[in-house]
Amino acid sequence: MPAMIAPGRRTTRLIASLIGCCLLFLLAWYLVCLLIPVGRGRVVRVVSLPAGSGVAKLAQDLKQGGIIRSSWHFILVSRLRGQVQRLKAGEYRFNDAMTTTEILLKVVEGRVDFRRFTLPEGYSIYQAAELLERKGLLGRDDFLDACRDPLLLARLGIGTESVEGYLFPATYNLSRGESASQLVSRMTAQFEKNYAAMAGRAAGARSRHAVVTMASMIEKEAVSPIEKPLISSVFHNRLAMGMRLQSDPTAVYGVRAFGGTVSSADIRRPSPYNTYLNRGLPPGPIGNPGADALAAALHPAATPYLYFVARQDGTHHFSRTLDEHNRAVRRYLK
Repeated sequence: MPAMIAPGRRTTRLIASLIGCCLLFLLAWYLVCLLIPVGRGRVVRVVSLPAGSGVAKLAQDLKQGGIIRSSWHFILVSRLRGQVQRLKAGEYRFNDAMTTTEILLKVVEGRVDFRRFTLPEGYSIYQAAELLERKGLLGRDDFLDACRDPLLLARLGIGTESVEGYLFPATYNLSRGESASQLVSRMTAQFEKNYAAMAGRAAGARSRHAVVTMASMIEKEAVSPIEKPLISSVFHNRLAMGMRLQSDPTAVYGVRAFGGTVSSADIRRPSPYNTYLNRGLPPGPIGNPGADALAAALHPAATPYLYFVARQDGTHHFSRTLDEHNRAVRRYLK
């Protein structure tokens, strides 16, 4: 007769088999959650991980967003890999075709979801505010309020009524939670970095504010970068002779964007910025100049020119005398 298996041993084997099956199931479940994405990338979610929040919140948001299968599995993997304390705060864009490994790596490396914003050279704070609102990045009024916030200006070390002129034209990556004040701070920090590199090589008695103000005028007047030092020379020469600068863009600052021409009504409009009516530089910048315009304001070309007029292609004819200038005006504008 075959040997009989004792009931106790049979029960032990059964339990061992059940445990083995459970372990195999758990291993299969672990590997499926780890290696096989939930979907094919059709579900996209922006998930926020605030500073100070833990992996549990991230896992819960990912699960609720349909990006991962199990929040418990996500927490387990992050702990097994020692990544819990390495997760970086920010807003992230995920899709359901990403594996747990890809998601964790993105958050550990801090590859947050950015929206790009480019400030063109010469844009005023008003144009920048309208552009930000049109792109759905920030509210126009929120941005302008930040540009004129006395506490922020004091913290940034800008002793004027606004940051006009001190927002450096460049491309910026905005996180979705970034405030107008944070963006203004980053843009002015970029200005400080670039200006410090230029001003360290320039002498002269003019203050930084005067340089930036002149650079903003040069930026508005010039189409070709090559002409910026020439336009700068005209402004410097006229200032030295006590002549009004008579710069068209100053006549419409705060009224509308400069489009290349001004009317006789614009020239007669009372404004502290209107250099047709007031001698010297305007009280402040009329836009935000780029590196070329700042360099031109610091290093004007050495010329005898006192006048310039725009040609049809946007470049300028430069003149030494009023008679020569009037002939150029008749030639190019009439």
